[in-house]
Amino acid sequence: MTHPVLMPSNIAVVTGGASGIGLAAAIRFAALGLKVCIADLPGEKLDAALAKVREHGNPADSIAIGVDITKVEDLQRLKRHVETELGPVSLLMNNAGIQPGSSIFEPGGWDRIIEVNLFGIVRGTQVFGPDMIARGKPGLIINTGSKQGITTPPGDPAYNVSKSGVKTFTEALQHELRNIEGCQVTAHLFIPGFVFTALTSSGRTEKPAGAWTSEQTVDFLLESVTAGDFYILCPDNDVVRRTDERRILWAAGDIIENRPPLSRWHAAYKDEFADFLKREE
Repeated sequence: MTHPVLMPSNIAVVTGGASGIGLAAAIRFAALGLKVCIADLPGEKLDAALAKVREHGNPADSIAIGVDITKVEDLQRLKRHVETELGPVSLLMNNAGIQPGSSIFEPGGWDRIIEVNLFGIVRGTQVFGPDMIARGKPGLIINTGSKQGITTPPGDPAYNVSKSGVKTFTEALQHELRNIEGCQVTAHLFIPGFVFTALTSSGRTEKPAGAWTSEQTVDFLLESVTAGDFYILCPDNDVVRRTDERRILWAAGDIIENRPPLSRWHAAYKDEFADFLKREE
């Protein structure tokens, strides 16, 4: 079976659609017969991405719109343009994100990371969501989170904070949607694993063996959405679901057991964590 939104002639908007997972998702939607709008910063990269999307569906059914998702007026313009060119939106994939690196005591970059990664999703949902609900038809809002927003490893705190916010917002969103009478729109938290994209490549030109491709990740996403999953926790070639589950349990255990924060990376808990990861319960 296929999710009723993933059907020909429905309309999808993908932010961050010029590359990586966003582009792979847009291509897959086009191949399924959906009408697709990719939204990203304007320029040659976005134009080239549109050409790729058009190779996989009816070229007239795909458009690209240059926007800055941190600006509400840009998102409102995006919505108007999509509705005029393609029609009412059934699928919103809030996928745009950045990861330039950050540190606790250096303010540079924090505002932009949180504006793009968190408020871009909040505002995108606020702009598109009400009309999607009001149509009374099936709809999907897919928000791209991160495992770093759940286990919050040291090294990039601004990114972790932004993605922790995406998790909390999307949980609240789905709770809100399921309590609106007649609402057929559902929200889903998309949590990729290690995916080889421009965001994660760190200058590498060949995919590491442990990484999934964007296409593999999108396949997993669509299967999970069709199954009705809210938390779409993706594995990769290095990390299976059980390992993710144990890492998440350990992170929650820091509070329950009153351990130091981020104890997984605390020297005094190194052996205990390794034993916990191996246990079957």
